[in-house]
Amino acid sequence: MSTRSPKISIIVPVYKAEKYLHRCVDSILAQTFSDFEVLLIDDGSPDNSGKICDEYAKQDVRVKVIHKENGGVSSARQYGLDNAQGEYTIHADPDDWVESNMLEDLCNKAIEDDADMVICDFYYNTKTKQIYQRQKPTALNHETVLKELFQQLHGSCCNKLVKRTCYKDVRFDQTLSLYEDLFFHACLLRKPIKISYVPKAYYHYDLVINDTSICKNYSYKSYLYDVMVYNKFCNTFKETEAYPYVMSHMGFQLVYRAFIGNIFNSNEFRKACRQYMHCVQKRLRKTYYFRWVLVLSCMGGYRIAYNIDKWIKEYLKK
Repeated sequence: MSTRSPKISIIVPVYKAEKYLHRCVDSILAQTFSDFEVLLIDDGSPDNSGKICDEYAKQDVRVKVIHKENGGVSSARQYGLDNAQGEYTIHADPDDWVESNMLEDLCNKAIEDDADMVICDFYYNTKTKQIYQRQKPTALNHETVLKELFQQLHGSCCNKLVKRTCYKDVRFDQTLSLYEDLFFHACLLRKPIKISYVPKAYYHYDLVINDTSICKNYSYKSYLYDVMVYNKFCNTFKETEAYPYVMSHMGFQLVYRAFIGNIFNSNEFRKACRQYMHCVQKRLRKTYYFRWVLVLSCMGGYRIAYNIDKWIKEYLKK
């Protein structure tokens, strides 16, 4: 005898998350909406995360745990999708948390509008403040939302409830360990799916824990990865109307990460990033000052620009 499938599957990729996993899972289990399953994908975590996941599964039948060899976040997210039973899916990262009415409100909107995707706002949380991030597209059609994923919208999986049938021919790219969610949703939005929006924030993105520490972790290998990512995005979306926005956004991200990473001298930075300077110049949403700093770096003035930026940031802290 088969059991009825849940309405929503919540996918949580778990890796080295023992310090904050409780906050995430507890916030999900405290939902006002109860017809869901939680898929905790233990991606070969070497700490106690897997044991914590198993304890939750013993306490609540809605929690399902999958232990797998480490394959990266794209692999874990795809594992979750492949095993999800819900009519709709949404993701949560183990270092973040959600409001108790998130699933109820998003599900009601999806049913009310017969939507394939429901987008909502979210919060950035720092040590001292909570920053509201509005995510309303200028138009609720897939072409517009695809373009705006590379402008003012966030590519995250965590503020989007999506009908599972939409994923039939869209999968997470296993070569991506960064921007995997953006690439995934951009591929999905090439299809004529129906989109709705809820003007409320439910998801809390912890900027303290999620600080990627580019300055500490960036290397020449990181630069080569960013070049690969830039080419992958551009080649994939070259035949779409979103292509200029894709090229500009991904090129800007490449130059920005190289700037913050601080591993090049001025001549090396010019050689590495000058070909992407046009992407920086097109990023009109960024402040004129910072665009000027990046353009100066691409033209051979990286050390000067870096020191100016460092001095200004230190001055503003006073």
